[in-house]
Amino acid sequence: MAVLSLLPLVVLSATVVQEPAPVLAQARTPDGRTILLRLQFRKGLSVEGKALPRAFLAKGADTSGWVPFEGLSPEGKRWALAAVFPADQWRQDEVRHQVRFPEVESVWTMAALFTGHGQNYERLMGENPGRPEKLREGDTWRIPVSLLSADLGGTGRGPDRSQPEDDLDDEARVAAYRGLLSFGEDAQGKYAAYRLRRGEALYSSVVIRYTDRVDPRGVNELADRIAQRSGIPDVRSIQPGQVIKIPVGFLADPFQAEGSSALAEEREVRAEVRRTVRVEAGPKLKGVRIVLDAGHGGVDTGARANGIWESDFVYDIAMRVRRLLEQETEAQVSSTIRYPGLGFRSREEITTPSRAAEILTTPPFAVDGESPSAVSVHLRWVLANDLFAAFRKAKGEAQKTLFLSFHADSLHPSARGSMIYVPGAALVPSSFALSGTRTGRVAEGRQSGRVAFTSREKLQGEARSRQFSETLLKALQKDRIPVHANRPIRNVIHRGGGKWIPAVLRYSTGATKALIEVANLTNEEDAASLRDPEFRERYAAAVVKAIRAYYRK
Repeated sequence: MAVLSLLPLVVLSATVVQEPAPVLAQARTPDGRTILLRLQFRKGLSVEGKALPRAFLAKGADTSGWVPFEGLSPEGKRWALAAVFPADQWRQDEVRHQVRFPEVESVWTMAALFTGHGQNYERLMGENPGRPEKLREGDTWRIPVSLLSADLGGTGRGPDRSQPEDDLDDEARVAAYRGLLSFGEDAQGKYAAYRLRRGEALYSSVVIRYTDRVDPRGVNELADRIAQRSGIPDVRSIQPGQVIKIPVGFLADPFQAEGSSALAEEREVRAEVRRTVRVEAGPKLKGVRIVLDAGHGGVDTGARANGIWESDFVYDIAMRVRRLLEQETEAQVSSTIRYPGLGFRSREEITTPSRAAEILTTPPFAVDGESPSAVSVHLRWVLANDLFAAFRKAKGEAQKTLFLSFHADSLHPSARGSMIYVPGAALVPSSFALSGTRTGRVAEGRQSGRVAFTSREKLQGEARSRQFSETLLKALQKDRIPVHANRPIRNVIHRGGGKWIPAVLRYSTGATKALIEVANLTNEEDAASLRDPEFRERYAAAVVKAIRAYYRK
């Protein structure tokens, strides 16, 4: 591949602040026009559109402002990369990329620009085992033609995330993953062995899939530990066919050895899912009681990454779900939280965090930081349970109660798409009561701050919640909304050395309940989707379709 010959780049700004300032540069096109280019931290490369030659634009690209790298034609992409990185060597079998702006470049950005997908960053690191993930100016990274995107003359086809298990439902998928394990024991103890397949990585295809770790720190630490256990000196140098030894103590319940109590409990829940008959409510959801919860809010913005924050964006989706349910169905719908300055409206643009929010108890409880954050968390399930109790008292059918909590997580960046948490029966207590100091002295706390569950109710709670989650995943996939590739339905969170289920699920008396992690904010593609109002509307519509499908036999 020949090196493109362009005029030297002129750097206008590369100032580093706490959030690195963009690198602004200008270069000339072959016909002599001077064009401004911008390289941004975590957002990649974009080009000033107003004077850009038509040949440099992809079909339908908007030239009124900055044209993102994806909006350029193959010719335009080659020009832009060569303009910003003139020291790069474009060879027949590879590109040798020289890091020029380490304050704004990253392995993810490099993968997105040169391979077409940021998700290829693990494969890119594997091709450069001697390079640290934290980029250094002057370091040279090689992008082989097999990884280089087709637009740039390579043969890469994007991240290899397709596996035979992708089209299976949750139970069959987990069973297939289990079938790929073999169990053994050596001098260091018992382990489950997995042979890595082509396109797979230790982080996503082993740690995230076979354990309950998904947070960045937990995944990285366990990946290093498993690599050492498997005799692998560098996790980036693993080849297909490598045997990975996972200590059995780290395995999630579905992958524990035969005869274990954890596996027996998992199979009991799966059997209950198959036995449980769906409740019929008709397409209009008549007689269904739904409570919607949007995570965090007020002074608590939740997870933050890639320039967006959790609270406002999941609130927006919840409000869109509420609007669609009220417009299209006869279900009774309530929200646990409201932003006073916004009400129950959705927004096209979300530019700054909303600082005011209140839990809709009696009286309303302000999420203003004056009380411990646990209070507002508990008041959500207390309020929902109070609404469900009133519904049952009015002769509503208990099995037609649904609680949905919307969130966006900050996981390992290799994880993309929606993940759904359900209440693991083994972690739901038989009884629980809030003290007065944790109820904010609201009326609902006195009436509904205490719960009790039989063993049967715990099992049914997880079974019905899994049924709904499976229905929701199908609706999301049908609308081409990304879903977590490895076990998207989970019944436990494992973080910081402990495991639990969120309080809003653990104490909910709703017959069906789910905590929906809409997206992973540390994944740049997920973050970009969540920022898009059209995506949020599609997501809300998919949720409503799933609710209607769930209450249809």
